[in-house]
Amino acid sequence: PHGVGSVQYYIPHNPDENYFTFGSKYERELRQIALFDSIINNADRKGGHCLLDEKGRIRAIDHGVCFHTQPKLRTVIWDFEGKPIPPHLMADLEQLCMKLEKPPLSDQLKPLLTDDEIDALRERLDALIMSRKFPRPGPGRNYPWPPI
Repeated sequence: PHGVGSVQYYIPHNPDENYFTFGSKYERELRQIALFDSIINNADRKGGHCLLDEKGRIRAIDHGVCFHTQPKLRTVIWDFEGKPIPPHLMADLEQLCMKLEKPPLSDQLKPLLTDDEIDALRERLDALIMSRKFPRPGPGRNYPWPPI
């Protein structure tokens, strides 16, 4: 009733668990998060933004610094840099690219992002699809501070 705003949803989780404690157990989920962060140009993926919920699922939180037009990917999840994007995730990227071009998704994004931000989103998607690989760090500062 008060216009556009934000909502916070508390996720019960183990505060002793985070990206830095997961090891390779959640590699599949972390690949998805790394790719998602690349798409949205997340400038603040800290280790503590990957929670292990009460059901043993990984939850990625805190997406407040995203969609900038300039490359600003800052993340602690560089495990997959330069590695091939798995086929099922490539299919998701290609489907997202097609959906971005027409309603309803294109119409839903217009009130939330500027035209330049939408263009930058398309460029990031196109680059991922062309390279078929997870991005490498660069240019600029590529790790958030503090890391947790």
